[in-house]
Amino acid sequence: MLKRNSFIIILAAVFVALSAILYFVHYLIFQDAHHIFIYMVGDLAFLPLEVLLVSVIIERILNRREKQDKLQKLNMVIGTFFSEVGNDLLRDLLIYFRNSEDIKKHLNIKGNWSKQDFDSAREYANKLKIDIDYNSLDFNRLQDVLSGKRDFLLTMLGNPGLLENDRFTDLLWAVTHLAEELKARPSLDNLPQNDLVHLSGDIQRFYDHLASEWLDYAEHLKANYPYLFSLVLRTHPFQEVSSAIVK
Repeated sequence: MLKRNSFIIILAAVFVALSAILYFVHYLIFQDAHHIFIYMVGDLAFLPLEVLLVSVIIERILNRREKQDKLQKLNMVIGTFFSEVGNDLLRDLLIYFRNSEDIKKHLNIKGNWSKQDFDSAREYANKLKIDIDYNSLDFNRLQDVLSGKRDFLLTMLGNPGLLENDRFTDLLWAVTHLAEELKARPSLDNLPQNDLVHLSGDIQRFYDHLASEWLDYAEHLKANYPYLFSLVLRTHPFQEVSSAIVK
C-alpha cells in the first residue's frame, strides 16, 4: 500500500511538472500570459463539474452495474442449490408437516403473481412456524438425500460470492448442520422423543429460510427468465399436482 501511494504521489508530481513546462513553452512561443490564464481559469472552473460527472454519477452507474452482475451470478449459484437439493427438501419435508395445507395455500405461486403477491408470500414464509409430525418423518431417507449432497453443500459454503448474502449462507449452514446431526447418530431408528424434538428444531431452523429464498429465486426467474419460471410453476411442491409435462 505504501509503495502504491508513493507511486501515485510521484505520478502526480510528474504530471504537474509536465503541465507547468507546457504552459511555459506556450508562453515562450506566443508571449501571451493573458491568454494562458483565461484558459487555465476556464479549465479550473469546469473541474468541479468534471469531478461530479466522473466521481459521482459515472462511478455510481458502474457500481450499480457491478452490483447487478454480482446479483446475477449469485442467483445462478442459488438456482444450482435449488436444482441439486433445495427443491427436494421443500417437497420431501412438506408431507410431514401437519400445517402443510396452509403452507401450500400461501406459497402456491401463479404465473400472474405481482410483486405484491410475492411480498405477501415472503412475509408469510419469514414468519412460518411448521408443525412437524416427527414420529412419522423418515429420517433415514432425509439422511440419504443430505449425505449425497454433502460435498456439494461444502463447496457452496466455500464460494466467496455467497459471503455477501448472509441469509443464504445461514441457510447453507443450517442444512449442513442437519446433515451432520443425522450422520453423527449410529442409527436413526427408534430415536427417543427428546432427540426427535431436537432434530425437528433443526428442520424448523432452515425451512422458513428455504421457502423465503425459493420465493426470491422464483421472482427473479419471473422477471428475467420466463422459460425457467414456467418450469418452476409446473413442478413446485406447493400445488395440488406438480408435473413438468405441459398440458
